[in-house]
Amino acid sequence: MDKRDLSTVFRERLKLLLTRSDLNQSAFASAVGIDRSALSQLLSGASTRLPRAETLLNIAAEFKVSLDWLLGLSQDEGVTGEIRESLEIEEASGGFERTLIAKWHAEAAGTKIRYVPAGIPDLLRTEALVDYEAGISNKSRQAQAGETQYRIDYSRRPETDMEVCMPRHTLEIFARGLGVWDAFPPEERREQLLHMAALLDDLYPTFRLYLYDGRMRYSIPYTIFGPYRAAIYVGDMYIVLNATQPIRTLTGHFDNLIRAAEINAHEAAAFAQRLADLPLAVSRG
Repeated sequence: MDKRDLSTVFRERLKLLLTRSDLNQSAFASAVGIDRSALSQLLSGASTRLPRAETLLNIAAEFKVSLDWLLGLSQDEGVTGEIRESLEIEEASGGFERTLIAKWHAEAAGTKIRYVPAGIPDLLRTEALVDYEAGISNKSRQAQAGETQYRIDYSRRPETDMEVCMPRHTLEIFARGLGVWDAFPPEERREQLLHMAALLDDLYPTFRLYLYDGRMRYSIPYTIFGPYRAAIYVGDMYIVLNATQPIRTLTGHFDNLIRAAEINAHEAAAFAQRLADLPLAVSRG
């Protein structure tokens, strides 16, 4: 991070700690072992210099935040005083309301969420598709239905800003009843596509779906929860990234997928409708 950016982030977070503390500047300065004039200089932005290491340690210890957060190297405050690992592994099990992913969505409310799904986006699935996919994956139908409803409710909030980007051919394969959907009945597939078109129209612009050419681009499934964390889906687990730089890198990757999109968000509902209007192949089931 550029030195000027580092000092700017530090100054913003120092101001935040001062506001939270309910102390005046003199008392705050005394608590961290500096005089009031030194604190005023740090808050003013007149210099890009950071305080001495001893002062940084005193601030982190006094207000129970991590040095990584104080310097803008992490979005996790580490309120327990511990520096959180930049990479974690979380199991994707149990009911959705009890999982960390629901908590992450709540924490990221008001920021942009970027999502590359592994298949049909959760909140766009019909009950029939939820039942079908639960049956072939041996996952709880109730948990998946709860996740779908949670995401719909979340996307209806006025502060929601969610972008989803996925390969166009995923929907085309689904419409043809190929791959994992080869036993899903054609009428159910049509209903799914119509349901998707209606929801995409209803939720736009707080929820925006983009479709890119999967032959030209590739992406693993992941979700970026604002500036706070990124969760990479690897089956029954999530690899969770908390450090700033990896989150920025994945954000750049996602933005490149958006730039390469063949179907833009305002066209996605019509695309799903066109797929529903095509003659659908009879499934083997």
